Amino acid sequence: MSLKLVIKICCIMSREEALLAIRQGASAIGLVSEMPSGPGVISENEIAQIAAAVPKDIDTFLLTSKQNVESIITQHEKCKTTTLQLVDDLLVGAHADLKKELPDVKIVQVIHVVDNESVEKAIRVSKEVDALLLDSGNQSLDVKELGGTGRTHNWELSKQIVEQVKVPVYLAGGINRGNIKEAYEKVHPFGIDLCSGVRTNNKLDEEKLKQLFTAIN
Repeated sequence: MSLKLVIKICCIMSREEALLAIRQGASAIGLVSEMPSGPGVISENEIAQIAAAVPKDIDTFLLTSKQNVESIITQHEKCKTTTLQLVDDLLVGAHADLKKELPDVKIVQVIHVVDNESVEKAIRVSKEVDALLLDSGNQSLDVKELGGTGRTHNWELSKQIVEQVKVPVYLAGGINRGNIKEAYEKVHPFGIDLCSGVRTNNKLDEEKLKQLFTAIN
């Protein structure tokens, strides 16, 4: 029996990678803009080109580390993805401002799952966005980790979040073909987000993608 999951392949770095992920079964792709650390960063021009090239029924996520609503809106106007994935906290402006200015764009807030405070934050923020994405990271380091760590986190905390919020939840962080079934059975997320688990030498790996979707199906 196949798992009922939306699969998002993140850190897409070219049109070719995007189409490969989609051919194998991805229903969403992640496009990473400037970050303090982590893999997959490409230019805003490249993001715009990839977002424009994929089929209309595929969700395109712009991963942004910007913390100012006006800056995020300006960035989205250039990239034109279907979805904004905020990997850090907003410092200037609010989620409601983004939704007002970009009513047709889905807003996904990343929660870096560390402790019980992360659970409380997720519940609070869930009322302001279209979806949450639970990831491994550390915002308090001198050089922030905002995703792409290749590490799993405490899935028991993620499970608590899924059970207590009313919006879709994506699970990320160290997931691969070997543990995706366990991740699903423990957390029951709406979707799973993968980066390092389907890459080899910084390139999207077709064989790993095939094995991933075989594991799901």
